[in-house]
Amino acid sequence: MTPELRRARAADAEDLAEVWLRSYAAALPGVRRAHTDSEVRDWFRHVVVPQHETWAASAPDGTAVGLLVLDGPELDQLYLAPEWRGRGLGDRLVTLAKSRRPTGLSLWTFQVNEPARRFYARHGFVERERTDGSRNEESEPDIRMTWTP
Repeated sequence: MTPELRRARAADAEDLAEVWLRSYAAALPGVRRAHTDSEVRDWFRHVVVPQHETWAASAPDGTAVGLLVLDGPELDQLYLAPEWRGRGLGDRLVTLAKSRRPTGLSLWTFQVNEPARRFYARHGFVERERTDGSRNEESEPDIRMTWTP
């Protein structure tokens, strides 16, 4: 039951938004979301999928179970359906991101998201900067991490 990884198409936007919403709720229950569900769905439909390098992970039955968004050298989004965490899919998506950006990647993650911080550190990302959250929409303290081959 290995998910297929492929470039996202316009028709995937709604399903990928649902993965994002479910994943965010499960992984970050104490972090205020800056946008409503409807706004997140619109963002995926009008910005994420058409304007960024977006990858979809689909289970064998076609269900969206993960997503990766690259924006230049930035690993902008990596979210998994909660039931797919711990099954190697995140590892595959990071490997894909590294292959697409072989000169290096950077990302932001919230300071409270210890599992994400450990995950990225395991993949060679190093903490470079901490902020008080004044520059993000959630006003949540965050960390900039980078990977350099």
